[in-house]
Amino acid sequence: MLIKALRVGLGQLIILGDAVSRPRPQRRSPEGQAHVVEQAAKLSLYQFHACPFCVKTRRALHKLNVPMTFHDAKNNPVERERLLNEGGKVKVPCLRIDEEGQSRWLYESKDIIDYLEQRFASIV
Repeated sequence: MLIKALRVGLGQLIILGDAVSRPRPQRRSPEGQAHVVEQAAKLSLYQFHACPFCVKTRRALHKLNVPMTFHDAKNNPVERERLLNEGGKVKVPCLRIDEEGQSRWLYESKDIIDYLEQRFASIV
C-alpha cells in the first residue's frame, strides 16, 4: 500500500514538473502546420498518463507541435487489449503508425522521439 502511494505521488510530481517546464512548441507556416496535422492523423500514442517515459514522449510531441491522438492503455481495457493484440505487448509508450493500409507499432520513448524528430522537425 505504501509503495502504491509513493508511485502515485511520484507520478503526480512528474506531471506537475512537466506542466511547469514544458518547452515552447515549434513555429511553422500555416501550410507547414497543416501538413504536420495531416501526417499526424496517421499516428497515435498508447500511453499511461503518469509514466515518465510517456511524459518524455508527450513533451517531444509538444515541442515539435505535432497533434496526436492518445490512447490510455492503463485505464481503458479496450485500448489495452488492442495494444496487446495488435502491438504484441502491453508496453508504453507505443506509437502506432498507419501507412498504406498497414499498422506498425514502435516501442521505446527514444526510438519514438527519434522517429518524430526525423519526420517533423524539418517541416517549416
